[in-house]
Amino acid sequence: MTESYHGLDVVDYVILSTLLLISASIGVYYRFSGGKQRTTKEYLLADRNMSFIPVAFSLMASFMSSITLLGVSSENYVYGTQFVVINLAYIIGTPLAAYFYLPVFYKLQNASVYKYLELRFGVATRLVASVAFVTQMVLYIGIVLYAPAIALNAVTGLNKIASIIAVGVVCTFYSTIGGMKAVLITDVFQSVLMFASVICVGIKGTIDAGGMDKVWEIANEGGRIQFNDLRVDPSVRHTLWTQLIGGIFTFVSLYAVNQTQVQRLLTVNSLRKAQRSLWLNWPILTALSLTTSYAGISMYSHYANCDPLLEKRIRSPDQLLPYFVVDTMGHLPGVAGLFIAGIFSGSLSTVSSALNSLAAVTVQDFLVPCCFKKTSDSRLTWITQLVALLYGAISIAIAFVAEYLGGVLQASLTIFGVVGGPLLALFTLGMFSTVVEQKGALTGLISGLVFSLWVGFGGPKPPIPRLPLRNDGCSSFLNATDYSSSDQLLLTVSTSPLPTLPTPTEDDYFPLYRISYMWYAPLGFLVTILVAQVVSRIVNAYQQSRSTSSLKKINEELLSPMFPQCFRTARHLPDPILLLTPRNENCDEKSRQEQTLESI
Repeated sequence: MTESYHGLDVVDYVILSTLLLISASIGVYYRFSGGKQRTTKEYLLADRNMSFIPVAFSLMASFMSSITLLGVSSENYVYGTQFVVINLAYIIGTPLAAYFYLPVFYKLQNASVYKYLELRFGVATRLVASVAFVTQMVLYIGIVLYAPAIALNAVTGLNKIASIIAVGVVCTFYSTIGGMKAVLITDVFQSVLMFASVICVGIKGTIDAGGMDKVWEIANEGGRIQFNDLRVDPSVRHTLWTQLIGGIFTFVSLYAVNQTQVQRLLTVNSLRKAQRSLWLNWPILTALSLTTSYAGISMYSHYANCDPLLEKRIRSPDQLLPYFVVDTMGHLPGVAGLFIAGIFSGSLSTVSSALNSLAAVTVQDFLVPCCFKKTSDSRLTWITQLVALLYGAISIAIAFVAEYLGGVLQASLTIFGVVGGPLLALFTLGMFSTVVEQKGALTGLISGLVFSLWVGFGGPKPPIPRLPLRNDGCSSFLNATDYSSSDQLLLTVSTSPLPTLPTPTEDDYFPLYRISYMWYAPLGFLVTILVAQVVSRIVNAYQQSRSTSSLKKINEELLSPMFPQCFRTARHLPDPILLLTPRNENCDEKSRQEQTLESI
């Protein structure tokens, strides 16, 4: 059937056009101001003179995409509020990222975080990790453009092709010509619009329900209020443990070692300011997460007895948020436009951030080592801009191809989750272990990626149980929408509960296919750690039995400041890595003293 929608009016299109125009103008401003984006330092790292406040907003905006806004609200509507517990993981994850990992990257001051892996584990490890990052981000930004365009088209009638092209072209334009400075400042502007859109939904739902206490009461009666599920069963989708443990691994993998986020943290001029950005990001991120979650239960309070999913007015839960806006506020000039501007902002901020980070990784990890070692910095900046432009075009193309790939949409989102755990493990091994060497690290990374992708993609998987929905309160479901006669024949009101499928037994599904998706990152992390440790110890033992050479010291700069000094024992490292790393005079002095004692 064909979904109904309220068409956008002139005011709505003016608001959307203003959003795109302002975002593009910021890019133009930074192209012709300051250093005019003539150096890679300015283009990729904003000359390292940004304030920590816009960086904090950009960290949040890069993490909270349009998919997140649509998904978190529908999550609370359909499955309940247990997901909200993940915000506690953000509190724990923030100091881990700020004090355990960030200092190492800040000392290196390299535009690509994967340069660290080359220094610690060799070129091959760096390339494998870079390829994994590029693959997941290219797929993800295509989805970030495609998914909201489909949801908005189904509910508001906004042209799908036009919205994909408009958002894709504008964010490619300002991120390509304005560099990191333009990306950071537009993220602040777009963050405000994201807050405004979900706050409007929350306020409207609260007013319609008769107050926040009424929203809470209705949601509680519908079984939506859930915070204390203490079950330890790993097959339960969301519990206190999945959100705390899985949430910590997800947060740290994104904010401690992800190229997109670390690159932003390097745009300030001191480690202390970078850590401040992370701490300020936490309340901003939590505020938007809680606001979006509340928008979900406020929508539920409005549709508790007349659910639009049961009424066939929308096809998927992701359309709940835009449907609520046009259904309850579509008659107010500009409100729908403001909401869509907020959703577009989620896409713009995520895609522009990804384009800049993809350009940095591609140029620094692939092009410079093989083709442009002696290229001047100004020419390299021009090449980096071309690479960002190319990735923008690729993301738009993937957004259009995604329409015909069906299940690949969910697959690409799964990739974004399962890649994080093994990559986090790889950086953790480098910073907190002196035993692991190149062969072990590379074997562990590949094993972790294969295992995570197998668990994430393997099937069949059991169906996800939803909380009950009702439509027995629908007095007339045709008065607010405009259906054709053929559509009316397809609409039926059911006052009885939906038939429930028999619950499959545990034996019907492979155990690893039943576990919650929140465990993918922790499991991938553990597999990578275990395999890397075992292989490295075998390799080290073999090399020591075949060689009489003395053990070489790992560069102290590559270890986390939180790694205990007593565990920093000497291990074998390939000579090329030692040549790439700066010398540690303290260690050299200690070695000379040891040699003197031995001679005596």
